[in-house]
Amino acid sequence: MKYALQRFLQLIPILFGITFLSFLLMYMAGSDAVTEMYSNRGVEVAQEIIDAKKVELGLNLPFFQQYVSWLWAMLHGNMGVSYVTGEPVLESFLRKLPATLLLTTASIVLTIVISIPLGIVAAIRHDKTEDLILRFFSFIGNALPNFFVGMLLMQLLGIQLRILPVISSGIDWQSAVMPTLTLAIAMSAKYLRQVRSTVLEELNKDYVLGAKARGVSYKVILWKNVLKASMLTIMTLLALSIGSLLGGTAIIESIFMWDGVGKLAVDAINMRDYPLIQAYVMWMAMIYVVVNLAADLLYHHLDPRIRLGVSRK
Repeated sequence: MKYALQRFLQLIPILFGITFLSFLLMYMAGSDAVTEMYSNRGVEVAQEIIDAKKVELGLNLPFFQQYVSWLWAMLHGNMGVSYVTGEPVLESFLRKLPATLLLTTASIVLTIVISIPLGIVAAIRHDKTEDLILRFFSFIGNALPNFFVGMLLMQLLGIQLRILPVISSGIDWQSAVMPTLTLAIAMSAKYLRQVRSTVLEELNKDYVLGAKARGVSYKVILWKNVLKASMLTIMTLLALSIGSLLGGTAIIESIFMWDGVGKLAVDAINMRDYPLIQAYVMWMAMIYVVVNLAADLLYHHLDPRIRLGVSRK
């Protein structure tokens, strides 16, 4: 608990720093949010109305006054109101969040199911046929951009075979298959190489040779020792991927019209909806902070050397 509290207290200044920098960047962007708002609605209004709307939204105030006012409201659970839709920002996020959670969970589970067993097989069969084949497909998966993989799946599964909808029609399993596969292919290719490298490194360590010399079963060494020691690297990758996915994969969600947080952020950027953009930045920051804190605590639990302050080398 003491370690967790220390790590949490260290992360608080980071969050406040992110809020300040993101607010400053949007303030310096130079574009007129009110004019953009009326332009998106297809309405031409007089300058007096624009000035009055700026006063109503507090955009006429100095920077620090705007920032403190926004920060105080956010700390009390009020993220503001969308300039475009007029809805509370928090409600908009909560409405889009289930779609992103579904896509994140499905992608991570599929990635783990594919990459960890295949990575172990590649390490065990080092430089043999199985290893070479898996490395070949891993290189291809890493080389192909996500959007290109997504379009290939749309062409194959949606247009030629017609077994899945090309464009998402809602939060259902049929609509989720192609974006999940698109994300999982890229992550599995990266994870497979990392798992292979980590397991191979552990298999060449002295404790494995010692266990073999004592007659310990190879399966026991692999599953109870090597895999556990490799979990720290795998946990790091998972933490980064979960943080990224929970923030919404903007390109994939936009391609498949998956109505998640990432697509919401893209639409907000296109329409200069600053309250939504700021809320998205805060969401991303909080997700990464929380996920990395959870990863640190798991490190502390999985590796006694971290608890004792001993170097892993």
